[in-house]
Amino acid sequence: DLVDWQKPLLWQVGYLGEKYDEWVHQPVDRPIRLFHSDILESLSKTAWYVVFMVWAPVVLYLSWVSYTSLAQGNTRLFSSFTTEYSIPVHKYYFPFIFLLGMFLWSLLEYLIHRFVFHMKPPASNYYLITLHFLLHGQHHKSPFDSSRLVFPPVPASLVIGFFYGVLQLLLPEVLGLSVFVGGLCGYVVYDMMHYYLHYGSPKKGTYLYGLKAYHVKHHFEHQKSGFGISTRFWDHPFRTLIPEETFEKED
Repeated sequence: DLVDWQKPLLWQVGYLGEKYDEWVHQPVDRPIRLFHSDILESLSKTAWYVVFMVWAPVVLYLSWVSYTSLAQGNTRLFSSFTTEYSIPVHKYYFPFIFLLGMFLWSLLEYLIHRFVFHMKPPASNYYLITLHFLLHGQHHKSPFDSSRLVFPPVPASLVIGFFYGVLQLLLPEVLGLSVFVGGLCGYVVYDMMHYYLHYGSPKKGTYLYGLKAYHVKHHFEHQKSGFGISTRFWDHPFRTLIPEETFEKED
């Protein structure tokens, strides 16, 4: 092996250099330790149900806040530019804004997975290799480690807080919150689905069965394509769809 499995891997992988990309895409069925510190190691792991327990109540609460705030009738689109032509946003629009947030999350999910998680770090850059392994490389190296299949709540809260701040800057407060909570729900669905695609047993012929087969191909055959997890929709326009395999019957 190119690494010492008895020691934390995070500080070793950066020394692999040009061998890293090939090494990280050769899966193993064994747990990975990332950090020397037990506290940091515990923060990098989580059970799948913790994500649901932490974020589902947040989604429900913020949905209620968004709906009741819109019901006051004070939210108007483009009000920061013009009051004469601003558009009122009624409470009945909330389900559609929520679904828009989920749709935008699906795009964000694809973009992050493709351009951040699957960036190819320069062989000479120890720190970018280390960052890549922390973000996603360790999942491809050990895809069956059940404790690392979902995003732990502590680091996730930092990323979620960042996107909340961006939406608050771009949109009126309540409208931004409504889009945000839809996106947060999309994230929870994505994380739960990702875990299920690794450990679930969907019935053959179902949507989830097709996604599971698709994700397995991404891990073991087509690491440079098939970046959609909760949906294959964005793989079509971005031309990263894993081709359907056909088998000709032998005579």
